[in-house]
Parts: sequence; C-alpha cells; structure tokens
Amino acid sequence: MTETPEAEPPEAEGAKTFAELGIHEDVLEVIAEMGWETPTPVQRDSYPLVIAGHDVIVQSRTGTGKTGAFGIPLVDRLLSDDGDEQALVLAPTRELALQSAREIAKLGARRGIDTVAVYGGASMEQQVRALEKGARVISGTPGRVLDHLKRGTIKASRLRVLVLDEADEMLSMGFAKELHAIIERLPKKRQTLLFSATVDRAIKRVAEKHMHEPQFLGLSGDHVGALGIEHFVYMVSGVGRVANLISVLEIEDPESALIFCNTKAETEEVSAALQRAGFNAEWLNGDRPQREREEVLGRVRREEVRFLVATDVAARGIDVSHLTHVINFSLPTNVEQYVHRTGRTGRAGRTGTAITLVGPTELGILYYLRLQYRIFPVERTLPSEGEQRTRQEADRIAMIDAAYPNAPNEHDLALVRRFMSHADAERMLAGLLSAFFGEETGDVDKVAATRRRRGKEHPDDHSMVNGDPDDATSEAEEESPTATLYVNVGRRDELRASELGRMLRDRTGLKRKEIGRIRVRDKHSLVDVPEDRAQDIIESMAGAVLGDRELELELAKGD
Repeated sequence: MTETPEAEPPEAEGAKTFAELGIHEDVLEVIAEMGWETPTPVQRDSYPLVIAGHDVIVQSRTGTGKTGAFGIPLVDRLLSDDGDEQALVLAPTRELALQSAREIAKLGARRGIDTVAVYGGASMEQQVRALEKGARVISGTPGRVLDHLKRGTIKASRLRVLVLDEADEMLSMGFAKELHAIIERLPKKRQTLLFSATVDRAIKRVAEKHMHEPQFLGLSGDHVGALGIEHFVYMVSGVGRVANLISVLEIEDPESALIFCNTKAETEEVSAALQRAGFNAEWLNGDRPQREREEVLGRVRREEVRFLVATDVAARGIDVSHLTHVINFSLPTNVEQYVHRTGRTGRAGRTGTAITLVGPTELGILYYLRLQYRIFPVERTLPSEGEQRTRQEADRIAMIDAAYPNAPNEHDLALVRRFMSHADAERMLAGLLSAFFGEETGDVDKVAATRRRRGKEHPDDHSMVNGDPDDATSEAEEESPTATLYVNVGRRDELRASELGRMLRDRTGLKRKEIGRIRVRDKHSLVDVPEDRAQDIIESMAGAVLGDRELELELAKGD
C-alpha cells in the first residue's frame, strides 16, 4: 500500500465532483473519458475511508457505482506506480468478475495498472500467462482464485488489498468454504473492503473473523432497494399465473424488464408463452450453454431483447443499466433475494419499477418484506373482463389505422358521410369489419395484440396480416427459411421500414410477401429475407444510397 500523501485530500462530505475528492489528475482524465460526471454517494463517501487505509464494510444496493467505489482508490492511491503489490477482487459470478476487471483496467490505463479476470470455464493456461505478466489487479470467482492460490500462480504474499464484491451473494451461492479458504492464505497485514446489498449475520461473521476494526458505511439501511424504485404487487389466484403476467405486461407496458422466476422450468415456460403472445422475450438459466448465454446477454445489452426471463442464479452479475422494470413472476422464498432482484432497476440515479405477482401462499413472504425492510408495495388489480374487451377493441382499431395510413380522397370522404347517415349504418359497418378481419374472434384479437406489442418494441416496424398498403411491409411466409440481414442505416438516418422495403423490392425484384419483418433501430436496421436469396440481395443492394450514406448489407450475427 502506498504511503499517505503529504497533502491530505479533502473530506468527501459535500464533495460534488471527483476533483474535490483529491483524485490524481491522470485518473480524473480517465474518469471524464468514461463519462462519469459526478461521484455517486457510495463513491463519494467511501473514498476517504479507503485511502486512509481502513477496512470498510459498505452496505449499498446493486447499481450504485460500487465498482468505481473500490476501483478508483485502488488505481489512484492504494497501488503504487512502481511497486509489485496486488489487489484481489472476489465476485460471485464470471460476469461480475469480468465487469470489474474491464472497469478497473480503464481506470488504471494511465497509471500502468493492468488487470486480469480469472474464473472457471475459461482456459487456466491463458490465465496463468496473464498472471505471469504481472497484473496488479486480479478479479475472479472464488473457485478459480482458490485453484490459482493452491497452484502458486497467484502469489498470496503480494496481495495487499482484498475486495469482496456482492459478499452476500457469494455466501448465498454457497461460496463460504472457498471464501474462508482464500482469506486464510492471504497476508494478515492487508486492507479488506466488503461491499454488500444486505448485512446479515453471515456477513457480520465474515467481518468479525477476517476484518480489522472495519468502518461501516450504510447507504441503504432499512430502506434498501426502495430509493428511486416504485414497488407494486398484483394479487393473483396462483392458477393461470402466466396469463396473469401477460395481463400485467399489457397494463404496465414496460419499456424493458428482467422477469425473475424461481425455477429453471418456469423461465422457459414463461419465455415461450410471452413469445407466443407476441412479446420479444428470451430466457436464461443454468442449463443454457455459455455460448448461447453470452449471445442472449449481448442482445439484451444492445436493447434487442425487451424481456429477459431468468432465475436468480442466471441473473447474477448481469450488468444491464437500461432496465426500467423488474418483475417477480413469483416472490422469492428468501426475502433478501427480493432486495437483489429489485436493485437491478433504478440504477445509477435512474427511476425504476418493481412489480410482483403474489399468490395466496406468498402472503407471509410479503408480510415479512414489509416488516424487515420497510418496503410497502402498492397493490394494483388485474383488468376486469370489460377492461380487457375495451383493450381488444382498441387493438382492432389500431390494426385498421395501420392498414390505411394514407389520407383518403374527397370522393371516398363523401361516400363515408353518406354511409354514416344511413339508417342501417352500424349493421353494414359491422359486416365490413367482419370481412376485413376474416378470422375467428380469438385469432383476430391475438394478431391485433401482437401487432401492438411489436409496435411498442419497433415503432417503425410495419407488418400486415390481411393487407399490403403501400406504406407497409408484409411478413414472409413462416414455412420458408429466412435469414436476417444487417443494414448500416437506421432512425438517425431518417429511415423508415416502408422506405427500406421499397428499395429492396426495386433493386432486388423481391415480392412484397417475400420480405419479412423490418426492424429499424437507432443506428442500424434488420430485415428478414428468404435464406436462399440472401447473398444475391446483398450483392444487388451494393451501391444503393440513402441520403448521403451508401447502404451496406451483411448477414446479421446472433439476431
């Protein structure tokens, strides 16, 4: 650990900028480049305690800037520029270990402080080579770190700072044995920083056994998880819970959400039901292969997945800052887990919403949540049959509106006026609507609701069911194999789905029914085309121009 500098940094109290904390200029420059404008409370309040050399326990929920809270002092003061002492960051999951390693690497880039992430499921040899190069910060999971300590590839004698990130998560995942075995191998003279969303008896036992006169910094306390988050519950019967969830999504209309299930089977069941209902949903649990898991997480971070359905274990370490909602398909049996779940929304100063479906058997857990954490969710009710019928009618009207977007001519308007004055106007209009929809009532309502849900996710994505207006694009036949093409223009280029559809038809000869869904994102677009024609379409679109940008098409990866 470096010596305390002669000029003591100012106290954190009242500090509104990173500069006021007394952070070195080269670290301040990196912080500015990372887009961090002001320190979060956990970063502001923990910094002076940490650089003073204290062992510190920080109680702060997920998403409050904890990585910066230990990463900044590590690179700024605790690890010298020319020494060989190291810091060890322990995290419960590989995702969290990687996240910490990446963030600290950025913070220490101008101070020559390299980092390495060590975790199970990755090449041990590659990690050994990285350690041999002299990484100053090691970020890893307990099992793999213990393996390296036993091998001697991590030199325990060099470790001067130990960070326990999400300590309560590590203990709840069953890492207590590995955690204690690691700490027993470390030098007695070290600084220990413990970060946890909750501080229960297990955490206190770790502190009593392995920390020296720790300073406690409580930034959540009895109101953990409540700050910046609105909590709501829907009372359900417990039967038909998936249908209840779909009704809740209809009512709340969240921009994006992480939906928690208590079992692996539930995640797949719920995700499949949401997809059938027209929602953009994916699932994660411990049975999903790592490659697929990384693909799903990549799509979530790119905001290409609206709803991620996951178990608690699968969601640990996921760092997704844009989530507006956390939804509990079922209440967790461990009340503390509710804190961790809901902490994944309302992050970094944003507002967030937590919604929970509560059945008769879960009322006791809800009572305990109110009693222990002083969180009092507002009760909301599911829609009545009349309210559902009103929504279905609105969906149908929206479907007609999308089918005929162009302004009518005067002749048609005159006919409408005469039509509406007819004595049997309602009967005739009902007949026209029946002919327009053409399917059974249930099918029509399902299609109409699906169109609305897709419209929520992709406002410029037009796909018709029974018509092909000039300003819309038809979905390709489901039985035909399709490929997804990436297009390098999007909303920022003022592109509309209909315009891209016309360009494809004009330049490639595709028929309207051969073009599938067109999804216009902020900086790019995605379009589904017949798989056997994908390469020809890419070549035919070469040289096409939108405004002053030349279009580039290629096969999409992982969409």
